[in-house]
Amino acid sequence: MQSSSSSSPKNMKAFITILIGELISMLGSGLTGFAMGVWIFEKTGQATPFAITVLFASLPPILLAPFAGSLADRWNRRLIMIIADTGSALTTLAALILLINGDLNVWAIYIIAGVGSAFGAFQETAFQASVVMLVEKKDLARANGMAQTIQAVSMLVTPVLAGVLFGVIGLRGVMTIDFITFFAAIAALLIVRIPQPKLKEETAGKANAWEDTKLGWNFIRTRAGLLGLGIFFMLVNFMLNFSAVLTGPLVLSTHNAAMLGTVQMFGGVGMLLGSLAVSTFGAPKKRVLTMFTVIFISSLGLGLAGLRDSIITMSIGFFIMMLVIPFASASSQAIFQVKVPADMQGRVFAIRTIFARLMMPVAFLISGPLADKVFEPLMMEGGSLAQSFLGQLLGVGPGRGIGFMYLIGMVGMLFAILISFANPRIRNVETELPDVIEEPEEAPQKPEPHGEPIPVMVAD
Repeated sequence: MQSSSSSSPKNMKAFITILIGELISMLGSGLTGFAMGVWIFEKTGQATPFAITVLFASLPPILLAPFAGSLADRWNRRLIMIIADTGSALTTLAALILLINGDLNVWAIYIIAGVGSAFGAFQETAFQASVVMLVEKKDLARANGMAQTIQAVSMLVTPVLAGVLFGVIGLRGVMTIDFITFFAAIAALLIVRIPQPKLKEETAGKANAWEDTKLGWNFIRTRAGLLGLGIFFMLVNFMLNFSAVLTGPLVLSTHNAAMLGTVQMFGGVGMLLGSLAVSTFGAPKKRVLTMFTVIFISSLGLGLAGLRDSIITMSIGFFIMMLVIPFASASSQAIFQVKVPADMQGRVFAIRTIFARLMMPVAFLISGPLADKVFEPLMMEGGSLAQSFLGQLLGVGPGRGIGFMYLIGMVGMLFAILISFANPRIRNVETELPDVIEEPEEAPQKPEPHGEPIPVMVAD
């Protein structure tokens, strides 16, 4: 049910507390994700199971977005996040029990990925809708950068740590650590308070996910700049994930798990540095221009990562690709946060999530089979493209077909930038649409209440 809006002044204390809890939880989940990826490749030796696992994880945020957005605007957001984190912990526990009993298989992992992602869909939407209730308008870009920072720290630490732990305590030990870390996220939420905005009279009645979805869709549909941004990120995410979902097979085709950890670690270093820069200095004032520029740079990093079968080249490519992503994510997030009323953000962000991720399941569905059945055979010794210019450029052998797919992803991202920048509604969205989140008046500081039962993130 809808709680009353708080008059407490905004500050970063509760926001940072939540982020610390999420960081600990994400470290545990990152360990399991890495270890399980290695386990799948050892079992199958193919790219398709990688992509299908990500496909199962990508569907719930799209299918459940209307319900998650409606609940985030109408119900206690902190409570939603606590329930979601508890559900994720129980999902990990179920996977651990299957592993202990010897019943864990690839299909079980698909289901576990889907269920865990379903809980994550509600948590992410509730968190995104809560940021403007916790953070001053002037600090929104910094707050979004801090959220990216915890993702970057997880990307930096977990590949190296998981590579060591997987060899010492195995998948069972890694999953046990993951289960324990969920309690940090839940504990952080239990000690903070998140103000809830009051719904306007016309939307304060009985919850109706379909009606709420239409309200969110109509808000974006009638603002061409926001609609264009949604389509832009839909295209970018499709091309990026068409290739990047196959990072594991790309590296493991010719290298071991430690080298995969190295490549992912460099991506984490890049994202960490970019996130720290955004957290410290905020995103540039011209946010749309920033998005186009940094995604252009990111596309070049993607192409470089697939160019050669070299750990150095892959690592540099991932470093460049991830270094600038926080600037794109923070800029996009900040635009929507200041253009959308606080009581509408759950519903509008749900539609935004649908747009950004709508084509990603298609990318995951086709990338694995295309790699295994088309591009890899084309780039093998004796393959149709082995003696071509592409064969000379990319090399031939295992993983080179996936490298070709990385170049295709780069070209697709560049095309998305070109057609979107040509649209004046997208270019001028910051000036054509008025800000609806204004700087709050100075209010006397007072202690924040504790103990009251109430309640994070891809470049959307």
